[in-house]
Amino acid sequence: MYQQSCYPYRWHNPMYSNWNHNIWCNNWNPHSYNWNTINQNSYGNIILTDYGPKPFVVNIDQAAKQNKTYRTALWTGKHFQVTLMSINVGEDIGLEVHPTTDQFIRIEEGQGLVQMGDSKNKLDFQERAYDNYAIMIPAGKWHNVTNTGHTPLKIYVIYAPPEHPHGTVHETKAIATAAE
Repeated sequence: MYQQSCYPYRWHNPMYSNWNHNIWCNNWNPHSYNWNTINQNSYGNIILTDYGPKPFVVNIDQAAKQNKTYRTALWTGKHFQVTLMSINVGEDIGLEVHPTTDQFIRIEEGQGLVQMGDSKNKLDFQERAYDNYAIMIPAGKWHNVTNTGHTPLKIYVIYAPPEHPHGTVHETKAIATAAE
């Protein structure tokens, strides 16, 4: 009637009598333990540095909202890169084009105006974007994102292939422009 098992308990007979009282194995619960403390400081903030190309798991929402720099590379691999950006009120990313790089932008906090087009003088695509919106930019499209809100625009960007050198940190847009 029952399948043979290496455990003497059957499915209807719980192995731990305190399972429903959250006193499992000396009060240790693997579902509530924060395993990802290596990348955090004592205040619970994520240490924002480039973790690539090693395997990495992060709360991207927390990392993006915590970032205060114009651009910080969070993970750079061989085939794609994740950067965090904070765009000040009234400022923009800057009109640019990446001939061989597709780009994904997600807004974690704030709002902005997205513009795209085939040339820098003809940005015929315009959309407003808000918290939790995603923006897909094909390679070769001129594009810009302008912060139209009242708080810094917190975003993360995925480039495929990577666009910036491993470990890139640009405190301000002026520093980023000078580096390019």
